[in-house]
Amino acid sequence: MPFFPRASLSFALVFFSIAVSSQNAVPAAVPPPPIAAKAYLLIDILSGQTLVAVNADEPREPASLTKLMTAYLVFHALKDKELTPSQMAKLSEKAWRAEGSRMFIDPKKAVSVDELLHGEIVQSGNDAAIALAEMTAGSEESFVERMNREAARIGMKSTRFVNATGLPAPQQVSTAADLGLIAAAIIRDFPEYYPLYSIKEYRYNNITQSNRNRLLWSDPYVDGMKTGFTDGAGYCLIASAKRGPRRLLAVVLGASSDAARASEAQKLLNYGFQFYDTVQLYQNGTQVSALKVWKGTSDSVPAGFVADQYVTLPKGQAQSLKLTLEAVEPLVAPITQGQRVGVVKVTLDSKPVGEYPLVALVDLPLASLFGRAWDTMRLWLK
Repeated sequence: MPFFPRASLSFALVFFSIAVSSQNAVPAAVPPPPIAAKAYLLIDILSGQTLVAVNADEPREPASLTKLMTAYLVFHALKDKELTPSQMAKLSEKAWRAEGSRMFIDPKKAVSVDELLHGEIVQSGNDAAIALAEMTAGSEESFVERMNREAARIGMKSTRFVNATGLPAPQQVSTAADLGLIAAAIIRDFPEYYPLYSIKEYRYNNITQSNRNRLLWSDPYVDGMKTGFTDGAGYCLIASAKRGPRRLLAVVLGASSDAARASEAQKLLNYGFQFYDTVQLYQNGTQVSALKVWKGTSDSVPAGFVADQYVTLPKGQAQSLKLTLEAVEPLVAPITQGQRVGVVKVTLDSKPVGEYPLVALVDLPLASLFGRAWDTMRLWLK
């Protein structure tokens, strides 16, 4: 059921013009377990909040986690009808000669986009990744330009892609935080394709290869997402698990072995599910408040949220949340539906948990000439 802590909602009408910040890290009730990795991150997907972050903004080689962005752009191309799953293509010599992990495409045989996606995601095939890049953008170089534009668009501030595979290359770099963003974007934007990441094995060209994500076998709640390894990056894993409505995403970079990256990601997931709750604060379209408006056809406008709003907090502390509404003041018509009119700030024991932009739920046009003149005089007196 949605959680509506109405009693603790106080209203302070103040001028609000700065951009609302992103979600803050959740105050920890129980310290996270020690994690044997160079950098790691734990995110609650529903709330978008970070539960654990160590060296999350430290630049590192992304290895095959790069293929998350490759797949994301192919999913976009499929959605936009630039590609179709059954579309066939022959492998270029560049793709055929790709080093590292491969799906072993026969250069004499055409292969479909659907087969290439399975090979790129399940088998982590570098040949598949290059082939998909070439089919989508004409060349891997043009595709990489798209990768970097998309990375900037979704807020991957410390990432630069040089290829579509994750093979070692000078200047190819990302962070745990940035890789968490692209993984979350796939889950959010392409739920129809996300099940590809739960496939345990795939057979192509009479060769069966297993998904390298060990947690798909050991944890029934884990349904993705991607492994990576190079000598420079170490063993890396992004793992996602869903229990009930909650989904957590763990990013582990620079573990010492295949087994270690799985065990450390499992520790993070278990910690998040055991010691935190995610509760719904508000529902999409629900009115939170009626805010005072000047020079409009009405003297107030209903305000709420354009999407369901969730907050993650230590277990058993939901009733200790405090919500403060700060509205734009003065709020002057005309107001358009969806226009930001304030923010709801959430704190727990005086520590910030999150900030949620408040928007107008309806249009509010200008009042008559007389009404506007009357409110102008009232504002001057105020």
